Amino acid sequence: MSSTASPLPARIELTGEGLVLRDWTEGDLAAMPKLLDHPDIAYWTPIVSPFDEEAARGRLDRARQLRAEGTTILLAITLDGGAPLGEVMLRRAPEGTEIGYVIGPAHRGQGLAARAVRVIAAYAFEQLDVEQVILELEADNSASVAVAVRTGFGLLDVPLIEGEEKGRPYVLQTWALNRPDGRHVEAAAQAGR
Repeated sequence: MSSTASPLPARIELTGEGLVLRDWTEGDLAAMPKLLDHPDIAYWTPIVSPFDEEAARGRLDRARQLRAEGTTILLAITLDGGAPLGEVMLRRAPEGTEIGYVIGPAHRGQGLAARAVRVIAAYAFEQLDVEQVILELEADNSASVAVAVRTGFGLLDVPLIEGEEKGRPYVLQTWALNRPDGRHVEAAAQAGR
C-alpha cells in the first residue's frame, strides 16, 4: 500500500504511554502561544515566530486543511485529553511518513516527546499500514536526537537535507524506525510486488 493511499479520518484520538493525543480545538487557541512561542521552537522548527493568537488560529485552520487533504495529522499532546502540553505531527508524503513534535517549555523533561512519538508511530504502522516512519533532525538538536535514540530510531546513511528557514541555514539528518513485525514487507513480497 502506498503511504498516501488511504484518507485520514476526520477525527482522531490516540491513547497510550500515559498520553491522550487529540485533535486541536478552538478551546486550545489561547493555550497554543504559551506552548509554541518560544525561542527554541522558533529556532529548531518551521513553526511561525512570533507565535501569537493569530498564528494559533492559522495553525488550527491549516491542521484541518491538511487533514482533509489526507497528508498531515497535527495532534495536541495531553495527559488526559485536557490541557495541551505540546504537539505531535504525522505527515504522509512520497518521500516517507514523517513524525515531528514540539513540547511546550513548561512541560519538558517528562518524556512527553518520546511517548508521543511511540504512540503516533504505532498508529502509522497499525492503522495506516506504513513500513517505516522517519524523523528529520539537525545533529546539533541534542534533545531531539536523544528522543530518536530513546524511541528506537536509527540514523540512515542517506544524503543530508539542506535548506534555509527563517533566514538561517539548516542541515537535517534522517532517522528511521521500521515497522516492528515486517508484515508489510512480507505481504508485498507475497503479492508479487
